[in-house]
Amino acid sequence: MHLKVFFVIFIISLQMNSQDQKPHDPFAHTYSIVARDAKTGEMGVAVQSHWFNVGTVVPWAEAGVGVVATQSFANVSFGPKGLALLKEGKSPQEVLDILLSKDPSKEFRQVAIMDKVGRVATFTGRNCIDHAGQKNGQDFSVQANMMLTDKVVGAMEKTWLENSDLPLAERMIAVLKSAEDVGGDIRGRQSAAIIIVKGEASSEPWSDRIVDLRVDDDTFPVQELDRLLKVSRAYDHMNEGDIFVAKNEMEKARKEYNTAMEMFPDNLEMQFWTAIALANDNRIVEAAKMLHKIYRRDPQWRKLTKRLPKAGLLKLNDARDLQALLE
Repeated sequence: MHLKVFFVIFIISLQMNSQDQKPHDPFAHTYSIVARDAKTGEMGVAVQSHWFNVGTVVPWAEAGVGVVATQSFANVSFGPKGLALLKEGKSPQEVLDILLSKDPSKEFRQVAIMDKVGRVATFTGRNCIDHAGQKNGQDFSVQANMMLTDKVVGAMEKTWLENSDLPLAERMIAVLKSAEDVGGDIRGRQSAAIIIVKGEASSEPWSDRIVDLRVDDDTFPVQELDRLLKVSRAYDHMNEGDIFVAKNEMEKARKEYNTAMEMFPDNLEMQFWTAIALANDNRIVEAAKMLHKIYRRDPQWRKLTKRLPKAGLLKLNDARDLQALLE
């Protein structure tokens, strides 16, 4: 590691003597975006860094409350503490002021906080490594430190403003790509993450996190994050199909499974459940044709087909239909 970095670590270790701080804060030098979709109320954080597993450090989000990005020599406690203060009804600026007032090493921090109505407060300490800075407005903030050039933050802002037609997750990943296009992190790339939550909390908190994807260690983490988002979108349709199956609404289930399969035509899982939905819709010939192709690629799926009638997931009018599906 470069001598300058060792020196900075040494200084931080001397300064971090409060109960809230530890000398092992992760080096999440990075670029990120906190943002809100004004139409849906959804809020999120997306981030990329040359640091392993950045998704466990920088992004914090809670439905009906807000989002936080804590980076540079990251004070990870800013995430949960910031959300707790927002939940008490404090504004993002009030939250930021409270957090920084208790941090003797604040000049090494970079933080962005946004509440559920899109108000933003940001801070870039004077000891953040160049190039560092942020730009923000209603419903968004982009911030970066240790960038190769001084063009990163401006490119991120421009991409955010010019892509208002995109869904929030796709829009945020486009912002990350634009940062990479103008140089990104001076050290390169390693990990990326995106979290998106609902604007209002529901009585079912397990459904309030809409997107939660991480790439912990990859040569091109933003591109991989983009790929995973597409896979996630396809499986959203698969999940909807499962719900319709449970309701015995097989035509609706078939449409959802087919949409997923069209997004990833080589995915056997999506092909299989589309075929099963066809069979449940009494379209045995079409279903059998699809299933036989799947069996040739992986015979284990034939064994699964045999188990579905007992589970009530394959409902056939005639035993001969099952034989047709298995042959």
